[in-house]
Amino acid sequence: MPNRSEARGIVLIGAQWGDEGKGKVVDLLAGRCDAVVRFQGGHNAGHTLIHEGRTVVLHLLPSGILSPGVECLIGNGVALYLPQLFEELRSAPASHRQRLFVSPGCPLILPSHIALDQAREKHAGRRRIGTTGRGIGPAYEDRAARRAVRAGELFAPEAFRERLRLAMDLHNFMLKQYYGAETEDPERVADEWLGMAEELRPMMDDIAARLRRLRNEGKSVLFEGAQGVMLDIDHGTYPYVTSSSTVAAGALAGSGARLEHVAEVIGVVKAYTTRVGEGPFPTELKDAAGERLAREGAERGATTGRPRRCGWFDAVAVRHAAQRASINSLCITKLDVLDGLDSLRICVGYRLDGRGIDTLPSSMSRYGDCQPRYEECEGWRESTRGATRWEDLPPPARAYIKRLEELTELKACIISTGPARGQTIIRRHPFAR
Repeated sequence: MPNRSEARGIVLIGAQWGDEGKGKVVDLLAGRCDAVVRFQGGHNAGHTLIHEGRTVVLHLLPSGILSPGVECLIGNGVALYLPQLFEELRSAPASHRQRLFVSPGCPLILPSHIALDQAREKHAGRRRIGTTGRGIGPAYEDRAARRAVRAGELFAPEAFRERLRLAMDLHNFMLKQYYGAETEDPERVADEWLGMAEELRPMMDDIAARLRRLRNEGKSVLFEGAQGVMLDIDHGTYPYVTSSSTVAAGALAGSGARLEHVAEVIGVVKAYTTRVGEGPFPTELKDAAGERLAREGAERGATTGRPRRCGWFDAVAVRHAAQRASINSLCITKLDVLDGLDSLRICVGYRLDGRGIDTLPSSMSRYGDCQPRYEECEGWRESTRGATRWEDLPPPARAYIKRLEELTELKACIISTGPARGQTIIRRHPFAR
């Protein structure tokens, strides 16, 4: 039997507000692992990859799907919208289906969840959260309330129809009576969803058991997070957060993996900071510098196309994320976006009520009142685009990365210098034996 100690599990999560470029990093690392696992989120996540010269955006499929021979697992923590899953599969080679396995415990996102999500955001007006409107929040609410319809129930049609009717009766009551919105027909939805059951059946599997087998065989697994720690339901900028656990512990709950399978947690950060949607963002730039970052970084959401808000690197937020998500090391992306700037800023602390603080306030309602305290750094004129060796970076770029490491107390094992897989500096490969 292969040695279990050879098995290596890596959790890769966003350490900012999502959109850090995790998809490219998963695609890069997948070539050295045996399986990739999605463990939370839904089709509100969008991971953009450059594969063989073309742009591929994945919402539900694990980013390892583009690496031949790699098993791709969707754990029970993922909210599953079946039409999106099959749309992604139909645009991919047929062989992908043979490597994809889905947990029967995934809560299903129904059309009424999407209708509720959109009706709530419209009703909230200026107090809206800024969700993607894809129904993820209402689907997770049903899971917590124990009325979710789960993927495995599709194979017991009569029970499925009854559970779906009970859930949608409540959804429709809220849509009609509270929001004054159009309702959804439970019978139509049941027929449509049951019509997808046979296509889903070959992919159904016990993900926890599959992970146990992989570990026993000495195989390496990459756990792929969606969104970022600052959007975590417990540890993020509540209530402007997503509805799932984006921290490393969520990888275990959302897949059934064992604690000892996780050898390292890597936090992905941009060399600056972005945020999509509403909520506090201390280092946000609403000037020409912010516009430049958005333009050079092509900062638009992969799922919604909404422009991302841009700002300087916030070391306080990343330290907060690292503590709560057990992050051991960093992957820094989009370094090349900073090329050509004479000077850069890093947020090293905040000012609140006239005093300096170096952590987030204890009450998240005060986070929007925090003003950043900046440290100035020298910029660089040379191009870092496509650099593959640490020595190839201009001295000010190396100094900037070292300062980020000092402020976050984390070493950067990977530095991305462009969107393509090969435009990367690997200082230490996470899956190196």
